[in-house]
Order: sequence, then structure tokens, then C-alpha cells
Amino acid sequence: QVQLVESGGGLVQAGGSLRLSCAASGLTFTIYAMGWFRQAPGKEREFVAAISGNGRLSFYSDSVKGRFTISRDNVVNTVWLQMNKLKPEDTAVYYCAADIHYGRSDAHEYDYWGQGTQVTVSS
Repeated sequence: QVQLVESGGGLVQAGGSLRLSCAASGLTFTIYAMGWFRQAPGKEREFVAAISGNGRLSFYSDSVKGRFTISRDNVVNTVWLQMNKLKPEDTAVYYCAADIHYGRSDAHEYDYWGQGTQVTVSS
């Protein structure tokens, strides 16, 4: 049974930082690209960042490029999202997801999902 478990969310002031973690189990982690998505109230789920199975490639949405960094460690089956210079508009539930193919930003293409972790940025 595949499980993706996010942690690290919370309340932070604008300009601050948070680091989200996603621990994976039940899948061959190294062959899956991993992505982070977010969903704000009343909005559709949107792509944030993705990283290839070997960790060598990554890409970001324009809204977070230069502020967020995705990384992974295939020894401990974990992917992280380091979020710096946070803005109130970054407030959302953040989800990690696994995709057998790298390079996709459409949530419908992802195979497995975590339960999400809330990030709230106050102004």
C-alpha cells in the first residue's frame, strides 16, 4: 500500500520560511518523480514543483521560482520543499504526489497523493 505523508506545515509570517517533508512508503521511490501541489480555498489544485527520480532535474511554477526549492533523498524515501520569502498568497494546503513520469505539472497525471499539510502565511 502506497503512503505519502506530509509534515512541516504551520503558521508563519510573511517573509519567513518553512520546510515541508513528504515521507513515502510502499513504492519503488527511486523510479517515481515527485511533485508538490497546493490548493487554496475556492481554488483549483495548482502545481508548485517537481523533481526527477534521481533528483538531478527539477522545475517550478513561475509563482514560486527563486523562492522554493524541491529536493529528495532516495535513501530515506523523502522529498522536501524548502519555502523561503513566503507571501500571504502562498497560503494553501500543500500536497506531495508521485508520478511515474517526470516533467508533468497536471495533477491528473500523478498516481499517488498524500493527505496534505496546511501552510498559512500571515501578512
